Amino acid sequence: MDYKTDRKRATGMGSSRAGTEHHWQMILSSIGVTFAIPLFILTFGTGLGGSHEEVLAYFSRPFPAILMAVVLVVCIRHFLFEALEAIEDYVHGTKAKLLMFATRAFAYLMIATGLFALAKLAL
Repeated sequence: MDYKTDRKRATGMGSSRAGTEHHWQMILSSIGVTFAIPLFILTFGTGLGGSHEEVLAYFSRPFPAILMAVVLVVCIRHFLFEALEAIEDYVHGTKAKLLMFATRAFAYLMIATGLFALAKLAL
């Protein structure tokens, strides 16, 4: 027979306040991705198919470069939040901490690499 109290069974499960904040963060991130992806397709599609010089000229303009940077950051951060949530749900202990660290490092490395590539194109 298990004589644990409700509080003892819930220890380590987190509080409802953190879940609500995360939920709203994901809603806002999803809205950002909803608007970012069509803009990305239009912007990238316009630059697609041109010669190397045409693509460089297109992405050296401020609007396409800034739009691509915003899409890159919004989409990868959304990926990061979703990946961290999956790790929190299905992996526990030291393995979870290591996976969270690796996921964050990978996401920020992708953002830095993408922004560097955009800067090289734009300048």
